[in-house]
Amino acid sequence: MRIVSLLPSTTEILFALGAGEDVVGVTFECDTPPEARQRRIVSTSTMPAGLSPAEIDEYVAGALASGQDLYLLEKDALRELDPTHVVTQDLCAVCAVDVSTVDDALEHLGCSATVLTYDPHTVDEVLASIVSLGAAVGRTGPATALVESLQERLDAVAARVAGRPRPRVVVLEWTDPPYAPGHWIPEMVELAGGQPVLGTAGARSTRVEWSDVYDAHPDVVVVAPCGYDRAGAQAQADALVAGGLLPAVPVLAVDADGSWARPGPRIVDGVEELAAYLDASGVTPVT
Repeated sequence: MRIVSLLPSTTEILFALGAGEDVVGVTFECDTPPEARQRRIVSTSTMPAGLSPAEIDEYVAGALASGQDLYLLEKDALRELDPTHVVTQDLCAVCAVDVSTVDDALEHLGCSATVLTYDPHTVDEVLASIVSLGAAVGRTGPATALVESLQERLDAVAARVAGRPRPRVVVLEWTDPPYAPGHWIPEMVELAGGQPVLGTAGARSTRVEWSDVYDAHPDVVVVAPCGYDRAGAQAQADALVAGGLLPAVPVLAVDADGSWARPGPRIVDGVEELAAYLDASGVTPVT
């Protein structure tokens, strides 16, 4: 089996299931586990490096409006790797190569690889998709065991936060301009014992105004800009606070890529971190 993974989340899952030796191709963003860096990179970004959040937003909007691809799929690499399976997505054109691009490339190359799409929108779908991916690559047992362990950890958090007041939490999936999250992130807040007050679970993320953030009357703001690690999120959170753009409430900067934006096992880390933060900080709803 020769697997090309075009998503950081599925690369992480495949290695966690013991299928790392079967992974032959990854994207430039696949950094977990470190061994993934040793695989051939088959997908890169067309976006210039070093852009600010506002410049990234402008570039993405312009590319989408003009029909330009945000990711470049290296067809020569695909040909040489001759994969049996290619894992991709049809969830977000901003996140990774989508399934239509992969289908076109494989047809052009005359490759008969099985294309697996990984498109979870909710926490339950993330867990179910891990099992489905495991089954597709002959790792049903490890996938089931992994999901059971993740569910046990979520159940433990639920038991700890049961009956407690639920602080109002705003998560910023992007900061310039501000975006409220969708998909699994509002559920992560609920599972951690908070009340998500911007964004809709299972839906797409949406652009908002800073006035919307204030009008939501949050008790906590979580800065989780997609594509950034904790240090990058902290820098943006510090800038927002210094610029007076956020309400005067506690602000938590998180490892967005590691524990929030990528629909993989580490979203449970994000739930646990937020639950611990809400507990340790003593944040309670403003009445």
